[in-house]
Amino acid sequence: MNQKCEIGYHASHEQFSPSHLINLVQMAEKAGFTTINSSDHFHPWSEVQGQSGFSFSWLGAAMQATHASYGMVCAPGQRYHPTIIAQAISTLSEMFPERFWISLGSGEAVNECINGEPWPEKHERNLRLLECVDVMRRLLAGETVNHQGRVKVENAKLYTLPKVLPKLVGAAVTAKTAEWMGSWADGLITVSRPYDELKKVIEAFRQGGGEGKPIYLKVQLSYAKSEEEALSGAYEQWKTNVLPSHLLSDLKKVSHFEDAATFVKPQDMKEMVHISSSLSEHKDFIKQFLPLGFDKIFLHNVNLQQELFINDFGEKVLNAFK
Repeated sequence: MNQKCEIGYHASHEQFSPSHLINLVQMAEKAGFTTINSSDHFHPWSEVQGQSGFSFSWLGAAMQATHASYGMVCAPGQRYHPTIIAQAISTLSEMFPERFWISLGSGEAVNECINGEPWPEKHERNLRLLECVDVMRRLLAGETVNHQGRVKVENAKLYTLPKVLPKLVGAAVTAKTAEWMGSWADGLITVSRPYDELKKVIEAFRQGGGEGKPIYLKVQLSYAKSEEEALSGAYEQWKTNVLPSHLLSDLKKVSHFEDAATFVKPQDMKEMVHISSSLSEHKDFIKQFLPLGFDKIFLHNVNLQQELFINDFGEKVLNAFK
């Protein structure tokens, strides 16, 4: 069991405006959350969510407004060229030393296909991601980079470099991807699911070369004053996100997610989101993951009642993890 697990707040750009999220992370820090995880979307998952602020712009403001450490998930290679991501994370790391890390994945079509390029198969996306990571590492090391492959780079060099390099963490949902990421990533971030399934993902990462590297978890939950509010809030905001991961990554339009979620029922939410009005139940749910050795656990309250969640968890849940 990791005795030093940090509990963090997940800033969901799909659900809240950037200005509102600034207020929420300030509130979260005051309540006792010590670290923040940021999503990064060009489109939301549904029209009801209705937001999609630019994460890199927001991060500069949020990190100036707080003292917490920050991470964000990102998919270099299609929407983002890896040289631009390297420049962005180098800039943030220079301004805020040792407070920033980035998690890298193969992405979702709903965000990446805006450039009009074809959406590759998963295997091809993984190979492209690995090329991007290599380019980014070389740039962050101060090299002049030329590369001809799935991505192309010509005479790129970063002139603003951080004193301490940020961690390039792998973002994985399946054990197969986690095992592959163990060989190159500085750490792993994954999402909550039944304990035995999650254990397989963590074991695969360690077996693939990730032994001793940090592991992070994003926990999806819904907390409100009543069970009915917790369930209805999760269903309204997050029903498009309980679909299988391969489907989530391949749908190209917001409307496609809404169509695919037509047959999702409120009770189906409980398979992917911990829904409860009981703080003790949420506390026990989070505690079950500690034996897997997580360094950071980020809590994503998927409904809109963020202020209630932050205040109540700050008063009655976070102390259990200090």
